[in-house]
Amino acid sequence: MEEVGMHKTIPNDLVRVVGVEPQIRYKAQAFTQAFLKNSSGPRKCQDLESMLCHKAVILQYARPKKSKVKNTKAKGLNARQKRAMKIFHIKPEHQRYELFLPLHDLWRQYIIDLCGGLNPKSNPLSVQQKLLKADFHGAIMTVARSKCPSYVGTTGIVIQEFKNVFKFITKQDQLKVIPKRNSVFEVEINGFISSIYGNRFHHRSSERSAKKYKLSGSIDL
Repeated sequence: MEEVGMHKTIPNDLVRVVGVEPQIRYKAQAFTQAFLKNSSGPRKCQDLESMLCHKAVILQYARPKKSKVKNTKAKGLNARQKRAMKIFHIKPEHQRYELFLPLHDLWRQYIIDLCGGLNPKSNPLSVQQKLLKADFHGAIMTVARSKCPSYVGTTGIVIQEFKNVFKFITKQDQLKVIPKRNSVFEVEINGFISSIYGNRFHHRSSERSAKKYKLSGSIDL
């Protein structure tokens, strides 16, 4: 609004209604300034500084919400799904002894490297400790003793090892499932014959590598 409009003289018809006497121009201007000054209540500089120092000023800022990242890691199959898909099933045409002889050659070289080269001067106790944590897929294993007489003397290449059983493929191309419980197995490598007590071998090959074994005497069936 222009200054002329603010200080314009009140018309005579409004003087009677409002009941305000018209003022001279300089008095009206002084009245307006005094009114505005009293209404605004000017603050001292110290009051403004204290207000800014001791009072939180909200700037209306909000932290952006973090978007949840979905876990895209593929989940493994459970035991039921593996059985349904027959992952561990060996087809009859693949149950042949000669097919697994190259696997046995690889296993023999793996054991020799694991034990630092087997020779007559090797420490039998050290070899035994390393065999406890070794993988036996491809080993030629024999059932030396068992509470089930039909298992005794069974020899074959270990093609699968589970927590409770070994699966052999014999020279007669027969698939044998031998339980570990109540059985003693023998493995021969370069003249070293190692006995495996199935009652203390109830672990998967992946679990044995991290397991700590305690020395103990022979265990009877």
